[in-house]
Amino acid sequence: MLDFIKDIPTVYLGLIGSFIAGMGTGVGAIPVLIVSQISQRIQGIMLGFGAGVMLAATSFSLIVPSLESATQQTNSNTLSALIVVAGILLGGAFLLYSHQYFPHEHFIKGPEGNYQNLKRIWLFVIAIAIHNFPEGLAVGGGVGGEYIANGTALAIGIGLQNIPEGFVVAIALLTEKYSRLTAFSIALLTGLVEPVGGLIGAGVVSVAQPLLPWAMAFAAGAMLFVISDEIIPESHSLGQEKEATLGVMVGFVVMMFLDVTLG
Repeated sequence: MLDFIKDIPTVYLGLIGSFIAGMGTGVGAIPVLIVSQISQRIQGIMLGFGAGVMLAATSFSLIVPSLESATQQTNSNTLSALIVVAGILLGGAFLLYSHQYFPHEHFIKGPEGNYQNLKRIWLFVIAIAIHNFPEGLAVGGGVGGEYIANGTALAIGIGLQNIPEGFVVAIALLTEKYSRLTAFSIALLTGLVEPVGGLIGAGVVSVAQPLLPWAMAFAAGAMLFVISDEIIPESHSLGQEKEATLGVMVGFVVMMFLDVTLG
C-alpha cells in the first residue's frame, strides 16, 4: 500500500512526515479562536491520550524496529539489545540535559531552569521546542529508514498526539492574557520544530544506514523522558488521575492499531 513512498528521497520523506506531524499542533489550536477555556477533566483526558500515543509509538514504532535493525546488522540478540539500551539512555540523557540548562515552562508545573531574564511567553516556546524536537527526530528517522510503514504510522500517531497538545498549549497561553491570535500563532509555529528534527533524523539515517537503530533508540529514549517527566505528571496534577489514565489507555491502543494496520 505504501510502495510508492519508496521512490521519494529519504530526506524528503523525513521532512514531509515530520511537517505533517508538527502541523497537528496548529490544528489542535484552531478551537482557541472560538473557545476561551476548557475543563480540567477534558485537559486530563487529552494529555493522557497524548501520553498513550507517544508510549505506544515509542514501543512499537521505535524500539521494536530499532531492535530488528540492530539484529540484522549484528546477527546478535545480545549486541542488538545493548545498542538499543545505549541509544535509549543517550536520548533520555539528552532531554535531561536540555531540561536542566534550557529555561522553559511546563503548562501546569511552572517554570524550570534559569528563566529570570526571559519573558513568560518564550518559556512556553522553549518548552514546546524541547518537547517537539525528539518527536520530529523520531518521525524523520522512522520514515527515512528501512521501516517506512512504521514511520508512517509514527507520523500519523504523533500528529494525533499533537492535536490535543496544541489545544492545551493555546488555552494555557490564553489564560496568561495573550490574545487568541497570539496563542494560536505560537502553537502553530512551534510545530515547525518537528520538521527540523525530522530533517536531522532522516539525514543521519540516509547518510549512514548503520546508525538507524541508534537514531530510533535515541528518539525513543527522548520520548520516554518527555512522557514520564512532563505529560503524565501534568495530566495527574490536574486532579483527574482516572480520566488521564483512561486517556493513556485509549491513546495507546489507537497508536498500536495504527502501527499494526499500516505495518
